Amino acid sequence: MLIRLLRAQLAPYRKPMALVVLLQLVQTIATLYLPTLNADIIDNGVVKGDTGYIMSTGGVMLAVTLVQIVCSAGAVYFGARTAMAVGRDIRKAVFTRVQDFSAREVGKFGTPSLITRTTNDVQQIQMLALMTFTMMVSAPIMGVGGILMALNQDLPLSVLLLVIVPLLAGIVGMIIARMTPLFRQMQTRIDQINRVLREQITGVRVIRAFVRDNRERARFGSASNELLESSIGVGRLMALMFPSVMLVFNISSVAVMWFGGQRIDSGAMQVGALTAFLSYLMQILMSVMMATFMFMMVPRAAVSAERITEVLDTDSSVVPPANPVRTTAVHGHLELRNAEFRYPGAEQPVLRGIDLVAKPGEITAVIGSTGSGKTTLLNLVPRLMDATGGTVLVDGVDVRQLDPTALSDAVAFVPQKPYLFSGTIASNLRYGKPDATDEELWHALDTAQARTFVEAMPDGLDSAIAQGGTNVSGGQRQRLAIARALVRRPEVYLFDDSFSALDYATDAALRAALARETAESTVVIVAQRVSTIRHADRIVVLDEGRVVGTGTHSELMDGNETYREIVLSQLTEQEAA
Repeated sequence: MLIRLLRAQLAPYRKPMALVVLLQLVQTIATLYLPTLNADIIDNGVVKGDTGYIMSTGGVMLAVTLVQIVCSAGAVYFGARTAMAVGRDIRKAVFTRVQDFSAREVGKFGTPSLITRTTNDVQQIQMLALMTFTMMVSAPIMGVGGILMALNQDLPLSVLLLVIVPLLAGIVGMIIARMTPLFRQMQTRIDQINRVLREQITGVRVIRAFVRDNRERARFGSASNELLESSIGVGRLMALMFPSVMLVFNISSVAVMWFGGQRIDSGAMQVGALTAFLSYLMQILMSVMMATFMFMMVPRAAVSAERITEVLDTDSSVVPPANPVRTTAVHGHLELRNAEFRYPGAEQPVLRGIDLVAKPGEITAVIGSTGSGKTTLLNLVPRLMDATGGTVLVDGVDVRQLDPTALSDAVAFVPQKPYLFSGTIASNLRYGKPDATDEELWHALDTAQARTFVEAMPDGLDSAIAQGGTNVSGGQRQRLAIARALVRRPEVYLFDDSFSALDYATDAALRAALARETAESTVVIVAQRVSTIRHADRIVVLDEGRVVGTGTHSELMDGNETYREIVLSQLTEQEAA
């Protein structure tokens, strides 16, 4: 997965990558050449007392060092730019894919996991790419070059490399093999911490209301301790790796000095050659150290790549039409024909056999007990989810064949839990119509019964809104969400229990104003309150995912037991009549 992901994401950056490899190659060759020059100075300059040779060869060393520095700086610069660009591209790809997901795919992964995959997991891939360009490219060149240069200095002494290199590779390989499952466990436990923390921040009022602070601290502590255990396991292996490599390095240096000293004593080797051989041995081991550092990152990056690829390879169940219909003959006509929705693997569908018609100029209400499928029914219209059976038609066209932009323009959806974005009241109201004038905004606020509290704010339309609308009350949030829908002036309005936080007086005033504003539009209201929908032109009663009654309030009171039970649970017989 890691190689496949990097191959796809690095494809547009072939030229910068080639430049990085070239610069790293020149830099590494320069690094490998320096010990040979140093050996020449010792053997031909210091030993013979030739100051001129020392100065001239030292000048060459300075020039080679300058080339090494310039190439190293250039490789790091271009490598870092490419790695950051790859991280940006992966984040964009994940974000774009998640934006295409329906509610089903978002529920499958979970919001905390999607956040972790877009941030922490992408960061692991980005860091791996950065380390690859700055270290890993030069490591094999330095390792192979160091071995060749060591062989060139003294062939018999190089036999030690046949023991040293495989020994290092074996130690590193065993440690890396044990790290991979721990890194996979770490990423899963980071997801868990994100989930717990998100729940606690969002539900802080509930936690304090029920005095469950100690329980939540214990739950967060438990999640943190689980991550701590995985991190300690990784830390132990990392702590074992570097001392192991250094132990091999020190033993190797002693062995080289021992056998090299004997060869110098016998006249088979010069002092400068031994010094150069030790330098090359150090470079070989340094290349192994760099590779070791990289290999410590690879397992975690591989796990992150699997998680990112899982998101990128998941297709949305809501697929845009190949040949979309952009214009329709009728406007504002909504119809569901034998519609069904079933979650993957579920034994029973959430909705089945739904037939519903909502016409322009009429208010159609949907009511039912909790879990009867009311919200799911509304979600099918704007294609937040696609029906698994039957058809949903807007303006006489199946929504699966309608152009997404045309569908978005035709339908305004106010969800059960309205969400406001960080910004201002004006920016939130213009979310669906960026070119709306201030007059249009105030008119929508008037209709939504929100003008009074907006005018009371210090900056009016420019008053700040916190993320999620947390700095306004639940009722104010609902009215601003309704105003946002009204600004767009669509053909079909869908209100999913959007009046639940309003007091009865505000609810009645809003519905009266809404009836005037939407007189020529199709309005579908899902509500729990009977008072909200009793005057609707048509009321649809849902029970366990089926339509069990359709009619006006009085008709259903006379002939539908399910509706009658719902009404009498809220009103007296006299009030209901």
